[in-house]
Amino acid sequence: MLFRSRFLLLLALAAVLAFVSLSLQFFHLTPVSTAKNGVSSKSRKRVMPDPVTEPPVTDPIYEALLYCNIPSVAERSMEGHAPHHFKLVSVHVFIRHGDRYPLYVIPKTKRPEIDCTLVANRKPYHPKLEAFVSHMSKGSGASFESPLHSLPLYPNHPLCEMGELTQTGVVQHLQNGQLLRDIYLKKHKLLPSDWSTDHLYLETTGKSRTLQSGLALLYGFLPDFDWKKIHFRHQPSALFCSGNCYCPMRNQYLEKEQRRQYLLRLKNSQLERTYEDMARIVDVPTKQLRAANPIDSMLCRFCHNVSFPCTRNGCINMEHFKVIKTHQIEDERERREKKLYLGYALLGAHPVLNQTVNRMQRAAEGRREEVFALYSAHDVTLSPVLSALGLMEARFPRFAARLILELWQDREKPSEHSVRILYNGVDVTFHTSFCQDHHKHSSKPMCPLENLVRFVKRDMFVALGSSGSTNYYDACHREGF
Repeated sequence: MLFRSRFLLLLALAAVLAFVSLSLQFFHLTPVSTAKNGVSSKSRKRVMPDPVTEPPVTDPIYEALLYCNIPSVAERSMEGHAPHHFKLVSVHVFIRHGDRYPLYVIPKTKRPEIDCTLVANRKPYHPKLEAFVSHMSKGSGASFESPLHSLPLYPNHPLCEMGELTQTGVVQHLQNGQLLRDIYLKKHKLLPSDWSTDHLYLETTGKSRTLQSGLALLYGFLPDFDWKKIHFRHQPSALFCSGNCYCPMRNQYLEKEQRRQYLLRLKNSQLERTYEDMARIVDVPTKQLRAANPIDSMLCRFCHNVSFPCTRNGCINMEHFKVIKTHQIEDERERREKKLYLGYALLGAHPVLNQTVNRMQRAAEGRREEVFALYSAHDVTLSPVLSALGLMEARFPRFAARLILELWQDREKPSEHSVRILYNGVDVTFHTSFCQDHHKHSSKPMCPLENLVRFVKRDMFVALGSSGSTNYYDACHREGF
């Protein structure tokens, strides 16, 4: 009898412990499943360094896996979170294109064999993939600005072309679109049931990977994907600066930043020895190997499980990769310290941020046009925007990264509007330079729209230290450095 009682007690205790463990996982208090290469599905989505859950020393392999952003479990995000008396007014989305084939090939090596057709029996997969392909194949009559109408609407090469979007890239943005649809359309009813072209603002560069990424996101996002309502504008500049691209001072900052990068590389003797060894393996001059940006191709090892290339002289290996990636991470750290890039970022991002603020102001006045804006862009678009907003600690934009600006109205005080800033689903509003102190004297989980407007219209130029410059033109054309 005593043995039976103890057994029942132990059984009950085991049940309680199991329940507690599952509860912790359900409420996201502990990391759950561990993905490939030992990176947890929770930590893989980090956008700002976390000293508690992340490696104490920068791990280049960990960073590479974060960069690949391989779709796994459904992502938990903070988009659309607000007190019940707030109404969502407009949403402004900046995305980096999804996973792509390398832009460069390591000289005298075989191109990585990656299939860019879209098929249901290959991972990663999304339930809307086949329907997306079917819909894109019928969209040749879409209304796009030149030269977008000449671009393919989805990737379809058995051996990827250079820079081509992959199936992973399509799935990443189908997933992004579905996530945003569940939040902004199903929950917050951002678009009316009779939505039209006027409710959207869509812009992309002239690369097939950005157009296709934007289309994939929209296909996952819109309640009914109607080609008659989809109009993409073409943006010639990766900075999305429209008619305000000429900025001599921005170019000076960029030249200084490139000089800093060059000097840092010269000081890294281990990096130079690594390039020399790789150049020996592929039998080309070191300068040619370095110019081919080998890490772009080497990332296929992590994003597509493709082996590093070999020749009769040996194989490029993981140690080579670690040295180059570690230098990249060190370069990003020094970039934040020296702040030359910040000057470039403030001037480079101003035109598109100014356009976004103007659109927000019109929405705050009651205009219902362009309540959902999408900029389908590149890492060199998102990176300066992040830095300009003061998000200096944010990670370099991964494949399919998303930066979102939300505009909200307080129903209890209809004249008051607030903004939230989210990067890859994480609320970074109070990390921005224009709102980092606001939460100290306000209970609202948002930032006043006025703060963002003042920052873009005035404080961005103050941050440049350009005395007397109160507008973009003057800041771009001031004398001296």
